Amino acid sequence: MKSRGKVSRAISKKRAVPDLTRATGDLLFEIGCEEIPAGMILKASQELKAILAKHLSAHRLVDEPTIQASIESFGAPRRLIAIVRNIQLKQEDVSREITGPPKSVAYDNMGEPTRAAESFAGKQGVPLSKLTVVNTPKGEFVAVKQAVAGRLASEILAEVLPQAIQEISWPRSMYWTGANGPRFIRPIRWIAALLDGKVVPASFAGVRAGNRTEGHRFLGKKNIVVSGPEDFEAKLKKNFVLCRPEARRQKIDAEIRRALAKYKGLHAHAGAGLLELTTYLNEYPTVIAGDFDPAFLALPDEILLTVMRDHQKYFGIENRDGELAPHFLAVINLAADSKGLVRSGHERVLRARFADAQFFWTTDQKKRLGDYLPKLSHVTYESRLGSYANKVERMRALARWLAEQWFSSGVTQGDVAGSDRAAELAKCDLVTEMVHEFPELQGIVGGLYARAQGEPEEISWAVYDHYKPLGLEDPIPRNLTGCAVALADKLDSLIACFAVGAIPTGSSDPFALRRAALGIVKIVLEQKISLSLSATVSAAAKALREHAPKVDASEAVQKQVLDFLLERARFILREKRGFAYDEINAAFAAGADDLVDAVERVEAVRAIRSTRNFAPLAAAFKRIRNILEKSAKGGDKGQGSVKKELLREPAELQLHMVAQKIGEEATERKRARKYREALEKISGLRPAVDHFFDKVLVMVEEEDIRRNRIALLGNLLKEFSTIADFSELAAEESNDARRPATQT
Repeated sequence: MKSRGKVSRAISKKRAVPDLTRATGDLLFEIGCEEIPAGMILKASQELKAILAKHLSAHRLVDEPTIQASIESFGAPRRLIAIVRNIQLKQEDVSREITGPPKSVAYDNMGEPTRAAESFAGKQGVPLSKLTVVNTPKGEFVAVKQAVAGRLASEILAEVLPQAIQEISWPRSMYWTGANGPRFIRPIRWIAALLDGKVVPASFAGVRAGNRTEGHRFLGKKNIVVSGPEDFEAKLKKNFVLCRPEARRQKIDAEIRRALAKYKGLHAHAGAGLLELTTYLNEYPTVIAGDFDPAFLALPDEILLTVMRDHQKYFGIENRDGELAPHFLAVINLAADSKGLVRSGHERVLRARFADAQFFWTTDQKKRLGDYLPKLSHVTYESRLGSYANKVERMRALARWLAEQWFSSGVTQGDVAGSDRAAELAKCDLVTEMVHEFPELQGIVGGLYARAQGEPEEISWAVYDHYKPLGLEDPIPRNLTGCAVALADKLDSLIACFAVGAIPTGSSDPFALRRAALGIVKIVLEQKISLSLSATVSAAAKALREHAPKVDASEAVQKQVLDFLLERARFILREKRGFAYDEINAAFAAGADDLVDAVERVEAVRAIRSTRNFAPLAAAFKRIRNILEKSAKGGDKGQGSVKKELLREPAELQLHMVAQKIGEEATERKRARKYREALEKISGLRPAVDHFFDKVLVMVEEEDIRRNRIALLGNLLKEFSTIADFSELAAEESNDARRPATQT
């Protein structure tokens, strides 16, 4: 009886083991390291989420439909964190079918297993009796079904988490355990990895995962025991770490408003990305206010803001008119500055930086901006493309050419001499002390110096703006002279770099040629000045060929540059202006050398594509193109003139007459660039085209009739595709356009 009791208790205990395939738990994963560069944290946390989603999905540990919602990832200067909810604690068992040799190989004519069958069964660890025969698209094969037991999630995560750390990509990384050791952006100091409250037995670079994290480097504890996501954030907050970026951002924003309350009528200067940067620079951000000597306000605001924003990461303070006040806001990685010592230190540093800027401003202007030009001959632009002095000469030639084109086309602001002078001065500030110390100010400093030295405002602003636009949201140069210099600079970079093979790749664009091409397109479209892209690229190639170092850009290179520009134009029209890809393709197929004209045609296509006749006519034009392509293989290219005497059928004669009449009316409107009206006229072809295809057989046996009908269609397609190639449109066709064809 005693023995039976023990057995009974053993059975009862065995039944109490939970079914882990149905149980779920939460994962906390933290990579603790030395300070990560602020600009890299967001991207790395997003990558960590994608990497974990990939691995957890592959191992069947998280439901596929909810996997993105299950994972949170975020970061701070000393850590990357991921929290994954509802991970299955054990994989489900699965059954899989393994296919072996063909049945004809596995069994002989008597149905007895061969050595191939025995070998397959032995390899799979099953008796011959377990082999089955399955039908596949390739025939009958022997197979065996195997049950694969699910693994514990903790075992899988012990492999996945180190792999996830390794897979995060960085612009650069480092090793710290040895030359052949693992790499990461910064040395890893701790790893916290807990699943359902239990430590995951993972390790990376000699650091074993545990249940401990670290607080603020100066204000918090070094060893903080956590049990999982539930207490992780709260314990870090007690140790002066706000691990979520939103919490840090909200704290900075609230404290900026509080600090500004004492400055009536003043507000923080909207620094580009500064709030985001300070969010990722600090684990426990606190805002303090400081002052500087009002005498420094004599320096241009651009210089003062660059020192504060780009070098010190301070927020400038300005009044309602945008004028700077002698105050600043700094974000510090401390809980408070009760004694004001930190504030005094920041004021001291800023005073020194402003004094340097004031010295450079005074020293640089002891000579004229143009006097710096000879020094550019000692600054290399690219080893095969010579110096910046060489680039300036090419820019001057191209800027003059552009201004001449605009002036000759009636644009009165096209100042040839002013464009030449602005291009001459544009790069001079590269060799000044100010730009050497503050490279972010190149171009801006040149414009400021030019204005201070009495250059005309048109030229000063052109120098100031010639790097613009730096992105699709950045404004273009504010005057036409600046646009000429900006285009000359960007076009020279494109043609010169393409000529020597310095072409952007998927991962490398050291000369920012994509940005240059986008800038060219943006300037052309926003200024709305008709400009032949092919002629402009040729002019840039000519300047490159005629000025040092006299590099030849072949016709093939020029076509590459032209295609590169058109691809950027397609991107802007699609992503920023909202045109459909087929609307752009249709208009560009009819010509895109003049981008302003091409965009007007894209707008016209979009405006009328939903009208009653247009979609069916587009379908008919596709049909015409298909017929012409097929006939071209047989030698009929549809390029000849139409012989009226060979138009036998009333429907083809009607189409010919209607096409002539509508063609004249559409051409008249096209010349006036009334493209919408022209397309509306062209859409009137639809009844005649439909009637033609219903009543006329194109590919008849009589050669002269067939050639004449192909010529009719060829001329029709050519004549009415000068605004847009309708056959490029992918619009849904109406029911009557989908009716079955009666001929080929």
